[in-house]
Amino acid sequence: MIVRLGDFRFPDTPDRLYPRTPQRPWVLEIGFGDGRFWPHHARSFPEAPNYLGVELSGVSLLKAQRRLNAAGLDNAVLTKLPADVLLREVVPAGGLDRIVVNFPDPWPKAGHTDHRLLRAPFFRLAASRLKPGGDLLLTTDHDEYFDFAVAEAHASGVMAVQTAEPPAAALETKYALKWRDLGLGVHHARFTPTAAVTVPHGAAQPYPEDESTVPHAVLTLPATFAPTDFDKVTQRDPGGAWTVILLDLYGSLRRDGWVALAHVVEDGLTQEVLVGITPREDGTHLVRLAKFGGPVITPGVKAAVAAVTGWLEGHGAVVRHRGY
Repeated sequence: MIVRLGDFRFPDTPDRLYPRTPQRPWVLEIGFGDGRFWPHHARSFPEAPNYLGVELSGVSLLKAQRRLNAAGLDNAVLTKLPADVLLREVVPAGGLDRIVVNFPDPWPKAGHTDHRLLRAPFFRLAASRLKPGGDLLLTTDHDEYFDFAVAEAHASGVMAVQTAEPPAAALETKYALKWRDLGLGVHHARFTPTAAVTVPHGAAQPYPEDESTVPHAVLTLPATFAPTDFDKVTQRDPGGAWTVILLDLYGSLRRDGWVALAHVVEDGLTQEVLVGITPREDGTHLVRLAKFGGPVITPGVKAAVAAVTGWLEGHGAVVRHRGY
């Protein structure tokens, strides 16, 4: 089953995601590629654990879904997200039995190490989301990245490292087969938490069922307001937490009013959201985050609604109420 970010809860639970098998172990695979690992690895358990897979490639997402469906693995949830966002916002503290990372992008160029997944902050986050006795498994063909990951795990202060042979299923992935055909080997390590770690969840929340709590503003537009062009607007949080870019303003096709398109970047998560500007019967206009696309409400998304409101104020609007 493919799940959008907005369909999760923050954090979520096995009871909700896997209602038929909530008591089974819970495994997260980061960067599942075309999905070859999990059908093999799941067979090594008496019963297939609950599976959560995260990937950035939409094509890989569809390939993996077909592969898992063909294997009859119906307790599998796939999503297209940055891994650290999923782990921080969706996975509850102490929720996972295992995290699997097979052949992550090594970002080998000089100056690119900050893009690598397996750095000390990630190991601390992973430790906070693993159950006691849980582990993180890494398999990679990249010598330098393996050494880097081991060093970062030690630097995190919360992970013990044990090198070993990789699970047989890790050698069936696309990259493993490629390197095996070239006569090259792989490295494998098992990381286990050595201390209790607390990493709080963020302020993300799904679009609420009660739309009265959706970020909004009520304002009065000047009688002469009739925008014919729009210049891109960029706003940044002084603390660096988010960046909002208002990209464009469109006339609504269904009713009088407009729709603003905003690009929101914050803490590893990027969202494109729509903010409607809709006339009301009393002559005011409602500025409100649209439900289209399943946006997740975060401080940056609230700031996008505020940015649209501020832009309208700059064009003569008078704000009667703010709800963000």
